[in-house]
Amino acid sequence: MKTWLSDANDNRCSVEYFGSREAAQAALDSLRDCSRCSDCSYCSRCSRCSDCSYCSYCSRCSDCSDCSYCLRCSGCLRCSGCSDCSHCSCCSDCSGCSGCSGLRNERPIEVEINKDQPDLRVTIPKIPDIHKVVYEAASQPYALEMDAWHCGTTHCRAGWVVAIAGESGKKLEAFHNTELAAMLIYRESGYQINPARFFDANEDALADMKRLAEQP
Repeated sequence: MKTWLSDANDNRCSVEYFGSREAAQAALDSLRDCSRCSDCSYCSRCSRCSDCSYCSYCSRCSDCSDCSYCLRCSGCLRCSGCSDCSHCSCCSDCSGCSGCSGLRNERPIEVEINKDQPDLRVTIPKIPDIHKVVYEAASQPYALEMDAWHCGTTHCRAGWVVAIAGESGKKLEAFHNTELAAMLIYRESGYQINPARFFDANEDALADMKRLAEQP
């Protein structure tokens, strides 16, 4: 039987899950504007989530560290405007989707292209040795600030990925957003990044970038 610690918003963390009463209380105290969540830590504005970490704006999720602003998505790929999904990738506006379950590798809808219209497709750039390049840039003094995508010559992790990708990265960012653009660039460069990593603290983000850069 689990020993639960609760707060005023009906969030709860179990001693058994976190290993000690002190760790469970620290996880509970780290939640911001969450309600009715279980065994979560460092989340904000979430509700009815479980086993989550570093999430934001989640709802009725489970293992939310795999999600990015999604609402109960399932087995989808390259979605747009979806809901009731989980483990999505390359999604956009996921909280507005419907009927997406089981659509992985589904044949896309064929549409007639008007040749008189300009081609608005955006190329996804590839960064060779992306982990080493991004870590080298972000590890410089005053170069990393995870609280803002861009701030002058200072960027967050996703911001650095977009900036290093140059003009193609800027166009991709303008077409989607900074987070999704960075995810796509990481994927094109050979790495599927968990979008939750874009919301780490400075120290955690730098440590993860260093770990990846030093891998053989």
